[in-house]
Amino acid sequence: MAKKLTSKLLLLSAGAMLTGALLAAQSPGGMPGSGGGSTQQPAPGTAPGYPGAQPMPGTDVNGYPGSQPSGIDQAFIRQMIESDAIEVQLGQMAQEKSQSDDVKMFAQKTVENRKRLDDQLAPLAKRLDVSEAKGPGKKDKQEIAKLQALSGPQFDEEYIRAVEKGHEKDVKSMKQAASSAQDPGVQRAAQADAPIIEQHLQAIQKIAQAHNVQTDESKK
Repeated sequence: MAKKLTSKLLLLSAGAMLTGALLAAQSPGGMPGSGGGSTQQPAPGTAPGYPGAQPMPGTDVNGYPGSQPSGIDQAFIRQMIESDAIEVQLGQMAQEKSQSDDVKMFAQKTVENRKRLDDQLAPLAKRLDVSEAKGPGKKDKQEIAKLQALSGPQFDEEYIRAVEKGHEKDVKSMKQAASSAQDPGVQRAAQADAPIIEQHLQAIQKIAQAHNVQTDESKK
């Protein structure tokens, strides 16, 4: 009788162990050490998409790339803001120093349009974290100083050359940004503004012809 009882107890114990093993194998975590099916959840703040998670550099809170602004887009916005500031300064100088009506009229329109374009770029500059312009560069400062020392036809000639050169550079940059900018807002701004700056370029080239001024374009 004792042997039969002992045999029954052993069978019950073995069955319980087998049932426990099967349940563990079917659980989401799998059996410890099995190496498959483990779904341990990361702690908050350690993986993208979880509450409290901190975005990794160059990604958004969901772990997708592209949250950081493009350095090329930032450089374009900074260049255009600096160019606007220089064109406004030169235009204001031309309105005071030039003795030619066509040059003065062009300068006035340039100041008005460049200020408007600058206002349009301001929100983009803020969103893309573009630092404020530090002022004209060394070459631009030299050009401004040279113009300040001139008057009459000599001023007009140098102003026309400087503006034509600056507008050629801006048109090239805008057309490039219009097709290759990564930020949609930057691309739209470049597409909208490129034709305006190109019209300015054509206008100053006609003025150059009227004043018999050789520019980079006329030398080609």
